[in-house]
Amino acid sequence: MDLSYILNHLGEERARYDGAVAPPLVQSSIFAFPTVAAMREGFRDEYAEHLYTRGNNPTVAILRRKIAALEGAEDCLAFGSGAAAVAAGVVACVKAGDHVVCVAKPYSWTRGLLRDLLAKFGVTTTFVDGTDAANFEAAITPATTLIVLESPNSMTYEQQDLAAVAAIARRRGIRTLCDNSHATPLNQSPIALGIDLVAHSATKYLNGHSDVVAGVLCGSEALLREVFKGPYMTFGAMLSPHDAWLMLRGLRTLGVRMERIAATTREVLAFLETHPRVRHVHAPHASANPQLGLSERQLKGASGLVTIELDAVDVAAVERFCDGLERFLMTVSWGGYESLAFPVCAVFPSDAPLRAAGTSSLALVRLSIGLEEPAVLIADLEQALARL
Repeated sequence: MDLSYILNHLGEERARYDGAVAPPLVQSSIFAFPTVAAMREGFRDEYAEHLYTRGNNPTVAILRRKIAALEGAEDCLAFGSGAAAVAAGVVACVKAGDHVVCVAKPYSWTRGLLRDLLAKFGVTTTFVDGTDAANFEAAITPATTLIVLESPNSMTYEQQDLAAVAAIARRRGIRTLCDNSHATPLNQSPIALGIDLVAHSATKYLNGHSDVVAGVLCGSEALLREVFKGPYMTFGAMLSPHDAWLMLRGLRTLGVRMERIAATTREVLAFLETHPRVRHVHAPHASANPQLGLSERQLKGASGLVTIELDAVDVAAVERFCDGLERFLMTVSWGGYESLAFPVCAVFPSDAPLRAAGTSSLALVRLSIGLEEPAVLIADLEQALARL
């Protein structure tokens, strides 16, 4: 992959817009045609032609080319959120009476889509422990049309052997969709491992500046045309030209951001793994991770996500730790330039009982490592841990 060419040049036909180095923001909802015949052609293939920005827009098209190239895909569609990208991919692959197999702990909105929303339309889902590929095969029924993966998945970062699951699906004629937000295309290539559709919450690392909500879906042109004709155009969940333009800016620094974040995370991880008030550290490259071998084989590098389980006696202690952080901003989401903390206990009442294991543990705090100096972040964590 020629990363610098993709990020800085691919799709940017500068001769078409007076040699401007930065691509133009085409903030137009509609596009005019010189003849009826030309307009007819626009209607014939709205996937490729610029007719109406809900379907195709020149600024968004540049972004699509770049993301597709990063993922090694034929094409890409851009959405107004990662949840929209996953939902469109899933909806395009199922109909009433179909069955889906999904990892046990996906992103909450993916779980809601499958368990609650699609269930109303006769689509059933089986959630399985994705750390063993055999569990997917065991869950497949004659009605299964899709396997939904998220590797590493949400909060505690369990992984799936993508090549093994893809092989199982291909033998059965079942499509696969993988959320690759955690790893980014720089650290994991699901399509090269046989996955059909790859989704991202582009809000996270792909944009990297905490100022855009976006999603992308990558795959073959034939499959994305199915998505385009169905849920993409019907739901109208497209990315705005302005947000695409901001994302093009954000992508310029993807390589250097991820390199810096990975280096800092290694130092923070080493500190957390030896601290007596941290009961457990969840990260793909943590020394105690039982899937460390898969991480080293399937991931080309680390991202900045680390979840710690605090040695806390009650929720009040967790709150003291989080409230005491000075350099980590307490908020949802992750993947920006700034370091963030998300305590699970913020989602539950303050008097909820403290559970000591699993994703339901109120002692879990997810950290997203940003671009600050490692020593600064470690010092902040150390003083906050002293408050336990």
